[in-house]
Order: sequence, then C-alpha cells, then structure tokens
Amino acid sequence: MENILSMNSSIANSSNLITDLEQRCLQLELKNAELAATVKWWEERYSLAQKRKFATSSEKSDSTQLSLFNEAEQEAQPLLVEPTLEKITYERRKKQPGQREALLKDLPVKTIMYTLPAAEQVCSCCGGKLHEMRTEIRQELEIIPAKVNVVQHVRQVYACRKCQQEGTSTPIITAPMPAPVLKGSLVSPSTMAHVMNQKYVDGLPLYRQEQQFARLGLKLSRQTLANWVLHGADKWLIHLYNRLHQQLIKQDVLHADETTLQVLHEPGRAAKSKSYLWLYRTGRDGPPIVLYDYQETRAGYNPKKFLNGYKGYLHVDGYAGYHLVENVTLVGCWAHARREFDEALKVLPKDIRGRKTAAREGLDFCNRLFAIERDLQELTPEKRYEARIKHSRPVLDAFLAWLKEQATQALPKSAFGKAVNYCLNQWSKLEAFMQDGRLEISNNRGERSIKPVVIGRKNFLFCNTPRGAKASAIIYSIVETAKENGLNPYEYLKHLFTTLPNVDVTNMAVIDELLPHSPSLPSSCRTK
Repeated sequence: MENILSMNSSIANSSNLITDLEQRCLQLELKNAELAATVKWWEERYSLAQKRKFATSSEKSDSTQLSLFNEAEQEAQPLLVEPTLEKITYERRKKQPGQREALLKDLPVKTIMYTLPAAEQVCSCCGGKLHEMRTEIRQELEIIPAKVNVVQHVRQVYACRKCQQEGTSTPIITAPMPAPVLKGSLVSPSTMAHVMNQKYVDGLPLYRQEQQFARLGLKLSRQTLANWVLHGADKWLIHLYNRLHQQLIKQDVLHADETTLQVLHEPGRAAKSKSYLWLYRTGRDGPPIVLYDYQETRAGYNPKKFLNGYKGYLHVDGYAGYHLVENVTLVGCWAHARREFDEALKVLPKDIRGRKTAAREGLDFCNRLFAIERDLQELTPEKRYEARIKHSRPVLDAFLAWLKEQATQALPKSAFGKAVNYCLNQWSKLEAFMQDGRLEISNNRGERSIKPVVIGRKNFLFCNTPRGAKASAIIYSIVETAKENGLNPYEYLKHLFTTLPNVDVTNMAVIDELLPHSPSLPSSCRTK
C-alpha cells in the first residue's frame, strides 16, 4: 500500500513538473518573440537612420509601382533567371533655338568693337582696299562686384535778406529732403535691404557679411549690422506683417507647419532649449501670403492664438497640437502617409524589396492617388472635386479596407505597422481633401515654405535673443511672400525702406499699396 501511494505521489510530482516546464517554455517563447520584435524594431530604426544620413532623400517611386491592380505585376517572378541582354543608348541634349536670346533679353548690353586700323585695311594679295564683309559676335556675361559709395544728402536752407536788413522776423525755408530709414545712422535703404537680402534670402550670416564689408574697405561690426536688421523689422516691416496677418485669416484655405529654432537668451530657459518658428500660408487660391511666427514652445495654443478668428480648411501634418485650433477642418498630408510606407519598404532586405510586399502595396495606393492629382492640376476647383469623386474615392475605399485588414496582421512597432496605424489614426484628416476642389492632397506647399528657414538655420545656427527671433520671423515673412508674388526681394526691400519713412504707416490704404501682391508696386521690384 505504501508503495502504491509513493508511486502516485511521484507521478503527481512528475505531472506538475511537466506542467511547470511547459509553462516556462511558453513564457520563454513569448519573451523570445518579444525580444526578436524589439531587435527588429531597432534594426529598422538603425537602417533608416543610416539611409537618412548617407542615402539620397528622394522618395520617388518607379513608374511600374503605379499599376496597383496590374495582373502582370502580381504574377511576375522577380527571381526568375532572364536572358542576358545588352542595350546601348546614346542621348544628347537637343539645343532649343532662341534659348540663349531669351536668357539674355532683359539684361543691359555693353558692346566692344574690334576693327582694323585704316592703314591695315589693305589686301595682302593685290594691295586693294578691304571692305567689311560681315561681323562676328561673341557674347559673355560680365559680373560687376559690389562696391560701396558715400551718398551725401545736401539740402539748402533759405532766408529773406530784406527781412534780415529791416530787422523784422525772418522766415527760414528748408528744401524738402526724404527722411532717413534710421536717423543718425550711416545705413541707407539700399544698404539695409542688402544686409537683409544676404542673410534671409542667401543665408549669409552677419559675421561673414562683416568680413565682406571689410574686404570692400568698410569696417562695420556685426553688432551694427544686427542693429540695422532689428530696426528695419521692428520699425518698418512690422506694419506690412500685421496687415498680411489680417488678410491671411480672411482666406478659406491655409497651410501650417513648424520647425525648431534655437534662441540663446530666452528668459528662464536654458540656451540649448528648443524654440519654434511656425509657418502659416495661403493655398493655391488667393494672394500668396507666407507668414512665420516665433514661439518658445510647440504647444497647440500657439496656432490657436495666431489663427484666432480664422474659419476654413487648414492643411497640417499629423501633429496633434493643431486640434486646438477652433472652427477649422484639418486636412491631412498624404506625403507624410506615403513617406511611412516608403520607409517601411527601405528597411526590407534588398533581395525582397522588388517583390510584391505589403509595404509596396501601401506605397502603390499612395502613388495612385498622387498620379490622379497630377492629372487634375489644371482643372477648376469644381471640376477637380467631381473628378476626385469619380477617380480618387474608389482608391480611398479600397485602401481603407486594405489598411483594416493589414492592421490585424502587422506588428504595431514595426515600420510597416507604424505606417498602417498612422494612416488609420489620421484617416479623417487624410480623406478631408475630398470635401473641396481647392484643397490639396498634401501639405508640401507648407513644407516648401519652411525649407528656406531650415537652410538659413544651417548657416547662422541660432538667434541671440527673442527680439532677434521675432525680427527674423518678420523678415522671413516679407521676403518669402515677395518671392511668392514674383518680386525681387532686394529691390522690394529697398523700395520699402525708401518709401515707409516718408508715408503715414498708420494708414492702411497706404500699407496696402506696398504689400507684395499690390499692383501699385513699381516694375523695378518685379523679377525680370
């Protein structure tokens, strides 16, 4: 009896041990799967980081990727050995007649004649007099480097000699003279415009402009140049900026974006703290207006405050802060959605990127939508809206069904899972472009307008004070809006600094005539 009980006890212990081991194996398998997923995620992050650092930033797709439901593509076998073919082609750029003449037509021409002296116009064969048979012309571009001149403004002061002699009060009359852009300073409208154009259009920091002026024989410190820039923005350009802001929020369609900006001396903040330059601009309709707004944070109340009073559509990326903006319909960016699938495809091993993968399918859906939009560019908003209902809506419906199916299979932390979840989370904003033919499929218009700031930031790295950051936002707004309206930024700034000190800047009718989209601007301000 004791032996039987002992055997039963051993069997029970063995059964418990087996159960414990099975549970432990199951836990280890789950842990292993979790660690494998984590390792794969980090491998994808590392691969993307390397590509962003060293590879091309282009997101172009092959033309074959646009054939989403192409049966031949689905049935293709990329690994099948094909016969070796050699194709040799030769391409040469075809010369366009009149291209050089069109390039040079608006430039002033200086002609230098080369002739033989009269004594040498004798035939070497018979001694007869030579006549002019034809002329040969060679054209070159001559660059005249900048030079600095001193302009003296001298005005006469008049008095009545008769009144002086008779001892009565003598009226004194002074000849009129334009007011300076900065009283008591050497800076002229052209100099202030030049410094701003160099820094905010060409990305040349003030310390390098200081060196340029020194090579021209003029010792101007960067502090002096900075004072000129701040005065020009705070005293004069601010009036145009405020007026453009008033006109911006009256539009129906806007784009918004933001980028970082380092400001060293912000009260109560470390020098390395991130500040932000927010972008707000008009869409494809209405006068082109591009405005920047400096703020210390990326908080959503910043766009809410700047766009106070605006009602309409707002093109944005996936940042949640824009949800605080009231009375707007947020329109998502398909370029961001497409980028997620493009990155998911890039992290795949090279040998399977060309196959029909889920990442490629998602990318093809996005490409098909962009292809439709390219065909609709020249249509009116009404016709574009109708064409989208006919062509884009079926693609969107198929894409959404595909996304929901993939969401049940994709690993959430993988690059592909991230792309799927991004589209699903942003879907209401991504399909919002279908509501109005004036809307765009992406926020690329806003991203293009933020790019000059990013390029400039690489050159001058940071702003010294909040006042300098605000001035930079104002100047960027004026020069980028000028460029969008076909103006030459330097000529336009020079016109502003010549005119504004001599007009009533509180008169909105006067300011309206000076705005970048005003038809009253002189032709010299326009790009030739």
